[in-house]
This record gives sequence, C-alpha cells and structure tokens, in this order.
Amino acid sequence: MKQIQKPAEGEYAPYAIMYIGLVPDDGLVLEHLRENLQMVKDLVGFLPDEKLSSPCAPGEWTIKEILVHVSDTERIFAYRALRFARNDTTELAGYEQDAHVAASGANARNIEDILAELTAVRMASIALFNAFDEEVMKRSGVSNKHNLSVRSALYQIAGHELHHVNSIRENYLAEE
Repeated sequence: MKQIQKPAEGEYAPYAIMYIGLVPDDGLVLEHLRENLQMVKDLVGFLPDEKLSSPCAPGEWTIKEILVHVSDTERIFAYRALRFARNDTTELAGYEQDAHVAASGANARNIEDILAELTAVRMASIALFNAFDEEVMKRSGVSNKHNLSVRSALYQIAGHELHHVNSIRENYLAEE
C-alpha cells in the first residue's frame, strides 16, 4: 500500500489544518479515501429523501447539498494538484462554495445519482494521486493566495470529507 506522509506546515493555508488534522497520521490517505467513500454510502444511502433534502436549520445545507459540495471540492482540489504536479506555476483562484451549492441542483437529484458521482470522482482522485511519486507530492503552487502542495491537496480532500461526515452525524443523525 502506497504511503503518503502528511504535509508540513507551510504546504497549506492555515485554515486547512482543521481538515488535515482529521486524517490519520499513518500515510495511508489513499486507503482512507477508499474506505471513507463506503462509510458515506453506508451513512446516507438508506435515508429517506425528505431527510436528505431538508436542512437541519434555516440557511444550512441539506445532506444532498453537502455531498455534492464534497464532490465539487474534491474535483477542484484534484485539479489544483494536477496543475502543480505538472509544474504549472499559474496562480489559481479560490472559489465561492455557497454559490456552487446554490447552483448545484442537488436537492432535485436522487441519492443514487449523487453517490454514483461521488464514487466516480473518488476513483478518479485515487488514480490521479496514486500516479504521483514522492517528489511530485511535494511540488506546490499558489492557490487562493496560499501555498498548496500536491500532497496537501490530497489530505485536504480526505479531511474535508471527514469534516462534513462529522457535521452530518452531529446535525442530521444525532437523534437516530
């Protein structure tokens, strides 16, 4: 199993430690991504559409919106990693997550389609990062005005998902 060490301070924006810190420090981040995908499917796949499409409070995202947001963010971070892995020095812009969620149409979709999309995105991410060697993993560039290494993008993908899984458990499933 390929091991990829956690990024060091300075390889990511200061806020990103909230995501990176959620990922086990065993270097098996690709395996964790694979396992976490199944965990998400098991967590939400059985929920009724009303639960999946209703926010936990006014102004909050629904579970479907959260899952599409996780896919969108994973795509964006994988794209950033690819650019930096290929020695592209173009500074990359950030993105407005709330605008993405509002435009996603997630609540009109069925959960099977959302989970199929998440699976496709995840498998593509695992294949992409698995292709990078240790030297490539340490390459970096500037994204959203902060340094971002390739391996940091990977760990942020994994930790971001865990952050939202924790949120779903606490805000949507705590009474179940």
